[in-house]
Amino acid sequence: MKKISIGMVALGVAIAATFGGAVAQDRYPSRSIKFVVPFVAGSATDTLARLLGNRVSQSLGQTVVIENIGGGSGIPAAQNVVRSAPDGYTIFITSNTTHASNQSMLKRVPYDAVADFEPITKLGTITLALVGHPSVPANTVQELIAYAKANSGKLTFGSGSTSSRAAGELMKTMASIDMLHVPYRSNPLVVTDLLGGQINLFFGDISTSLPPVRAGRLKGFAVSSLQRSALVPDLPSLDEAGLKGYDLTAWFAAFAPAKTPKPVVERLNTALREALADKDVASKLLAAGIEPVASSADELKAFVISETEKWAKIVKDAKIEPE
Repeated sequence: MKKISIGMVALGVAIAATFGGAVAQDRYPSRSIKFVVPFVAGSATDTLARLLGNRVSQSLGQTVVIENIGGGSGIPAAQNVVRSAPDGYTIFITSNTTHASNQSMLKRVPYDAVADFEPITKLGTITLALVGHPSVPANTVQELIAYAKANSGKLTFGSGSTSSRAAGELMKTMASIDMLHVPYRSNPLVVTDLLGGQINLFFGDISTSLPPVRAGRLKGFAVSSLQRSALVPDLPSLDEAGLKGYDLTAWFAAFAPAKTPKPVVERLNTALREALADKDVASKLLAAGIEPVASSADELKAFVISETEKWAKIVKDAKIEPE
């Protein structure tokens, strides 16, 4: 009987593992995929995940299950994804909260937003609108800034999210004005008090902040994106209104656990891009105030790094103490 060397056995095992892995990736997906969402059902991120999930399940031929893990600034959900197998069956549908703002707003974040994830694609943005109570004696951004400078500390702005808070703080810094921040548990609560005149101003997502403006109950001043938003083309951007370079939007993206095979990431990137390009999906996202945006994996990685730096500067300039 011929002897088989240990080297030959090792080579055979390596070849089998290589081709076995390749076959497994070629067959991807062979079972249901889970979209982990770091916020409760009904949130903007949840709406996005469900709309995309339905379309992705059609293109990949497998069911997409939505798992909501809310609370804790998205940390429990992020850790759930980080601890999952890097096989493409657990995908994180998340926002700038877990991958940009937490890194500056919190004292400790138990995951690395870059090293612990494989970026897949950007998914969309939410433009914020600066709105105010009718009693505010200004009708343009320039008039608002002039009033704030003449009445330092008199104006108040509410926020029920990190993006809303950061938008107000960035305006304070860039315009060299002082406004009092009033925190809320959610943005709808801010709108209630704004309508009642308890506070003066609010940066809120268009779907929440614009309906009262359209009804004539609030004033609309500008949007937070660098250019005007297609969802509200009659409002100027803050950059256009005089705060050159002002640009802050909430955003969404998809990530997989670190070391997920590149072919799997590319398959998911293609499926998600196709979903975002679907006219029916896009129209429903726009109706929810979400503007579809796609990217390559590398573009998303660079974007996360730049956004993290942007948030760090906003927090530092505003002298916000991490919680």
